[in-house]
Amino acid sequence: MRILTNAMRRHSGARRVDRGAIWAFTPVVAMVPFSLLALFLIWLPIGWATPVRYWWFVVGFLVAGIGLFVRPIQVFVLTPLLGARRATLEEAAVIEPLWAQIAQANDLPASRFVVRVLPSEELNAFACGGHLVVVTSYAIDELSQRQLQGVLAHELSHHLGLHTVAITIGHWLSAPVVLLARIGFFLENVAHAAAGSFGRRSPLISALGNVVAAIVNGLSWIFTAALRGSDALANLVGHSSEFEADRRAVRMGFGRELASALRQVLAGGSGGRPIGWRARLRASHPPARTRVARIEALMRHPAQ
Repeated sequence: MRILTNAMRRHSGARRVDRGAIWAFTPVVAMVPFSLLALFLIWLPIGWATPVRYWWFVVGFLVAGIGLFVRPIQVFVLTPLLGARRATLEEAAVIEPLWAQIAQANDLPASRFVVRVLPSEELNAFACGGHLVVVTSYAIDELSQRQLQGVLAHELSHHLGLHTVAITIGHWLSAPVVLLARIGFFLENVAHAAAGSFGRRSPLISALGNVVAAIVNGLSWIFTAALRGSDALANLVGHSSEFEADRRAVRMGFGRELASALRQVLAGGSGGRPIGWRARLRASHPPARTRVARIEALMRHPAQ
């Protein structure tokens, strides 16, 4: 009966546009011009030494990024990068039945997504790529099965809302920007060192070194500012994505379980304290207390 009720709720809201999915691509759009500029600077020595044209270089970069969405590649690459691992037999005995129920409630094969465990003392879970759900070992140990099911339903909601697709694309686009920023700061230090070492013998060398350092510094700060701006925008958008994932979890029928898990976060002394506006800008998750209140309101008024 519950599965039927969940399916009816899901299908009744299936045609709703996920606002979180739309807004999640805002930081991606903002990063595109800076990514193209960084790729151009990286391509310059390659274009000088080879017949490869700039736009073919860009196409190759985009094709390589698409490979991150291939499930085996994603799991193989991201799992070790995140420090995660396969669930132990004891952990799998807890996770697999819960995940099977969540997948069934959404008419999805459980094997479409992969759950991995992150050894950590934090009460946390997150979705990444397009197929991966990561939950901490502490969450498995400390949460009840109902609470853990609510958390897993929330993370699946991020996948179904395409929030993780936008994040993955944004990180890939920012890779050349990060690379150029780091190279720029390294070259700036080299130019300053050269100006200090050789500038004593020649004022011209000193002046030239300082000019080069200033130019490189300017370019580095352009890329750094782009990264910081994109991160700030992504964190603001992340609030909307979290609320939309909570809403979708409620429509699945796991709102009560998710709210209970968030109360466990509050009981542990994290997620409910008020923080300043600068810290809130850096935080990608809304306060747990706010999320609990919204989830309870959604359960009282499902039509919202």
